[in-house]
Amino acid sequence: MDSGQEFVDYYALLQVNPTCDAKMLEKAYRYSAQMYHPDHTDTADVDKFQEIIAAYSVLRNPEKRAEYDRVYREHNKGAFFAFPANEAAQINEESAIEDAEAHEKILFHLYKQRRENATDPGVMGYYLQRMLDCSDENFEFHAWYLKSKGYIEITQEGKLAITIDGVDHVISMSRTAEAEKLLIAQAKTGTDEAA
Repeated sequence: MDSGQEFVDYYALLQVNPTCDAKMLEKAYRYSAQMYHPDHTDTADVDKFQEIIAAYSVLRNPEKRAEYDRVYREHNKGAFFAFPANEAAQINEESAIEDAEAHEKILFHLYKQRRENATDPGVMGYYLQRMLDCSDENFEFHAWYLKSKGYIEITQEGKLAITIDGVDHVISMSRTAEAEKLLIAQAKTGTDEAA
């Protein structure tokens, strides 16, 4: 990205979250490219089509995406990406991301409880619900999901506690997060050395 070039928000252009994975990125690209393709008479837009191609060519390449993300963060100064309000698919993706974050919070909290108090590893559901500040229905969904995955269980006292599979999942998430930090640091070091 040239510093003299006007910044273009590729994530907003493709209508994806900056944390999206390669699969979601490809789906968004295919949808947008098809919509703006010159052969699609109802919604054809050659300029938009070229912008979509340019955005995808940068974001699908891990090195180029790491560099773009650095510029993106500088340009947005930590502002959180917001989906367009009229896009139902993005609202669903945003909800799924929020759910995943809630699941992580629950598991990390229960992991900490089990490590610090092995004889009483359970936590009352209402405490976790209050921590998440969510409705009864949302909390029931989170508890159902985590129980179905085998990550949490209900103790004899009626509390929620993390299982062995849940502990393994937390450790796996922590390792993945650490590996991502190292990759970002390496990408940044490589960018700094190239400059």
